[in-house]
Amino acid sequence: MKWLSAAVDYLPRWLDHQMRISEQPGCAIAVAHEGKPVFDAAFGHADLTRGIALTTRHRFRVASHSKTFTAAALMKLREQRKLQLDDPVGKHVGGLRADVGALTLAQLASHSAGLVRDGTDARQWSLQRPFLDEKSLRADLAQAPTLDANTRFKYSNHGYGLLGLAIEQITGERYADWVVREIVAAAGLEETSPDVQALPARAKLVAGHSAKQPLGKRAAIDVGMSTHALASATGFVSTAADLARFYAGLAPDARSSVLSAASRREMARRQWRSEHDSMARWYGLGLIAGTTGAWDHVGHSGGFPGVITRTACVSAQQLAVSVLTNAADGLSHQWLDGALHVLQTFEKHGAPSRRSARWQGRFWNLWGAFDLLPMAGSRVLLANPGLANPMQDATEIEVTATDRGHVTLGGGFANHGEPVRIERDGRGRAKSLWHGGMRLETEAAVRTALVKRSR
Repeated sequence: MKWLSAAVDYLPRWLDHQMRISEQPGCAIAVAHEGKPVFDAAFGHADLTRGIALTTRHRFRVASHSKTFTAAALMKLREQRKLQLDDPVGKHVGGLRADVGALTLAQLASHSAGLVRDGTDARQWSLQRPFLDEKSLRADLAQAPTLDANTRFKYSNHGYGLLGLAIEQITGERYADWVVREIVAAAGLEETSPDVQALPARAKLVAGHSAKQPLGKRAAIDVGMSTHALASATGFVSTAADLARFYAGLAPDARSSVLSAASRREMARRQWRSEHDSMARWYGLGLIAGTTGAWDHVGHSGGFPGVITRTACVSAQQLAVSVLTNAADGLSHQWLDGALHVLQTFEKHGAPSRRSARWQGRFWNLWGAFDLLPMAGSRVLLANPGLANPMQDATEIEVTATDRGHVTLGGGFANHGEPVRIERDGRGRAKSLWHGGMRLETEAAVRTALVKRSR
């Protein structure tokens, strides 16, 4: 699709600018269409302290993305008639207190079981203790659930740790071994592992990074610790390309998947809305559902010490996008939404035409950078790459002559109806853009002017 090619051509230009102004350590992004990667890029550093550049083959701790793999494992075992979703977990895992054992697999997978989120001592998330082994997990589960089951959505890493124990008992294998064979390898993923112990020797793991405060600079964080009994909740290691491919395969209408269409529909079904949440989000079975702009999507996010990640699948467009960042204040959530807005805008307006194609480039003034983005027909957008959604309130321009046009849609506080024109140098390169009465120039020209003004 021409519009998709045009959209993914803009994504790196926008993200490169976002990296520059946000001073994030690193970002990896991948886009899959019909289950196949069409875009895979990396920006910044895998390790700031050591000056190691990030590549698309570097692997990230993708944390709670692990829950999708675990839920997919449950559905696979259900297809194999080895469990029912309404089985009490105590049917498969012995030694649990009665009220915990009575919780169903579906309640655990949908975070409606009412279990504690991370126990009474969650210092593993601030690197002050190891992640829990089975003995420590069972000790926490010896306490009563925090809430009655089926009363509200309440996220629980411990709940998914318990599902990992159930999978081991049902299969008679280690969680990691069964999931690698039946889910990871079956999905054709070559850069995904349930925990760091399963990483091949050649795999390169990114460093996590702290936020810039309170040190005033970022500190590198070693993310190579095992998650032990919580691997089924937060242990997975992967790349943006593998995640985009995997989540694309979970769409109900995916052409290829490790699960039946019925299982995929059940995973994606919106079961519980996240309460007291400014974002409208729902949870199914190992999948977070939401809407960005006009597109509904399902996926998951993950937070590991020094790493923030997010993936979404837009089934209606047969698209999946994964954004991975290696900082405690990583912008993967904002950038994934921004990427979806970029894709939506190009899908709506179409790829550049011969008439609009010359209207492109980045122009600057004292207020920052602005991007001319040619669309189909005579339409050109003036976008702001400094925004997490560069298409937010983008001005629409109609090209009326080779280098002239006018604003056909602009904000009430902006330049609606006013003329627009491009000035070019002797070699035909755009050197400035007149937008109404404002003149925007090249970055070099604006930098020179600012240096002179600051003396």
